[in-house]
Amino acid sequence: MSTHIENEANRCLNCKVAMCQKNCPIHTPIPVVISAFKENKIMDAGKMLFENNPLSVICGIVCNHEAQCYGHCVLNRKGTPVQFFEIEKFISDGYLDRMPIEKAEPNGKQVAIIGSGPAGLTVAIILAKNGYDVTIFERKNHIGGMLRYGIPDFRLSNTVIDRYEKLLDKLGVKIRLNTTIGGALTIEDLFRDGYASVFVGTGVWRPRTLGIHGETLANVHFGITYLENPAGQKLGQTVAVIGMGNVAMDVARTAFRNGAQRVMLFSRDDSATANSVEMSFARLDGAEFIYRRQIVRIDPEGPVFLETVLDENGNVIGMTGEEILVKADSIVIAISQRPKDKLLLSTAHLEGNAKGLLVVDENHMTTREGVFSAGDVVTGSLTVVHAVEGAKNAAMSMMKYMENTGKKE
Repeated sequence: MSTHIENEANRCLNCKVAMCQKNCPIHTPIPVVISAFKENKIMDAGKMLFENNPLSVICGIVCNHEAQCYGHCVLNRKGTPVQFFEIEKFISDGYLDRMPIEKAEPNGKQVAIIGSGPAGLTVAIILAKNGYDVTIFERKNHIGGMLRYGIPDFRLSNTVIDRYEKLLDKLGVKIRLNTTIGGALTIEDLFRDGYASVFVGTGVWRPRTLGIHGETLANVHFGITYLENPAGQKLGQTVAVIGMGNVAMDVARTAFRNGAQRVMLFSRDDSATANSVEMSFARLDGAEFIYRRQIVRIDPEGPVFLETVLDENGNVIGMTGEEILVKADSIVIAISQRPKDKLLLSTAHLEGNAKGLLVVDENHMTTREGVFSAGDVVTGSLTVVHAVEGAKNAAMSMMKYMENTGKKE
């Protein structure tokens, strides 16, 4: 393994204009990191990665590398791109437990973070390192958010997230589990109790529904809720998954690992929104992809479809033919998610858009002064690295706000 990583590092051309870095959402300094690695400055390389992206070890595992660094390596034009993600995983994994804990002196300001997914973890780490007294409020009984409950353990081991919990403890971050802000406690309660600012990183956990007959049947499930607790839901041997996004791929692969013998995924057109790597893994596991099927209702025996008609651009313009019943023990609906609305309903002046996503300005402040947000609850479902990039910017804005306009008299 070490030889492979060294070989990959040696293949890097150290481009002056590094397209790999340019096309990374968080602009990881890839050539500089690789140069430090080749000079055996592993801790220096790890520090560069961590300071640029506190979740570097996670992104090295779950990022869509083909669409980012790997896919834009100049060597991709005539050969095999450099597998920087393998180098990143190696460096970051070793650095996470060995990194020196460097913190600024306490500044006396408290910050509340709602949600412990990738955005919340990023803000917590940055603010704690800068001397802020950080408390995370998490509605579940473990931290991690989508990292723990939305990504299957065979893709991202929960032990990695547990290591981040140890890091938070070293940084002095307090964690209050099983606590929903927007329920018994509100954002206004946080400000009442002296928090100088609040960060919302609650993600998108409300499944989108189809709005068709049969959605309430006992053998119908939603993708994101299935992934939260797959062992607690018996899907049977034949599973029909409505949707072809990344969540649908995770559902299919998880279903196979929990007893399913046949898993079919359906798309209403000729395309899938999942990335090609996740589709390849699902296909290797045995998933079947069926295109041009519009679900019209769900019967106890399974979903009922009509074949769709597409125009020259691949857009659905109609349906044709007779109804097609696909017999299945269970149906899993995986057509994206939206945020829950507890915070919007319980917080004065906090606004969402038509999709229920929080409205923020260029500084990531919401319409409620002192409340900041980033990640999926602002952008909709994107990748971990996109959430980290937004959270980094939000953390910088929060510090500026608290040091200037956010000062208490």
